[in-house]
Amino acid sequence: MKSICVFCGSNDGARATYTEAAIELGAAIAGRDLTLVYGGAHVGLMGAVADAALRAGGEVVGVMPLALVEKEIAHSGLTKLHAVGSMHERKAMMADLSDGFVALPGGAGTLEEVFEVWTWGQLGHHDKPVGFLNVEAYFDGLLAFLDHQKEERFMRPEHRDMLVVETESESLLDRFAAYDPPRVAKWISSDER
Repeated sequence: MKSICVFCGSNDGARATYTEAAIELGAAIAGRDLTLVYGGAHVGLMGAVADAALRAGGEVVGVMPLALVEKEIAHSGLTKLHAVGSMHERKAMMADLSDGFVALPGGAGTLEEVFEVWTWGQLGHHDKPVGFLNVEAYFDGLLAFLDHQKEERFMRPEHRDMLVVETESESLLDRFAAYDPPRVAKWISSDER
């Protein structure tokens, strides 16, 4: 594993612990000599995770649509900033540059990004770990809903189990390093019809 992509809010959120977790994660990624890949902004949790990785001597690669770069929210101190044409290009490049994906607290964009790479993993397009850093139980309601999907047989148990969920950065990265992707031969078995 050489790089970790972090999806997170461009806002700070309501609790200081969200920013603290972003700082801890950025430092932990750099401390393992991993490159941080993220959305490229200098604001919110995005800025906090990038600044922490940079302070710890890590490499940080941002990927941002040109329209957002032109609005001056791009981080000016990154190792590299890729300016791309669209959000679709951003997500594709972030996925290509990364060996694992972590969601910190964030809004609809954060969820959309992490769900897309998780779906790609379910479909066998990659075998990279996907996880949530569950700060202050932020994702508890979402995780309960995913369990409900599994119970209602709209999601295979193997696919639900693909998600790595931890409350501490180091534990999450340890599990990423040991990640063994499930092998699911069929999306839906005949007895589930």
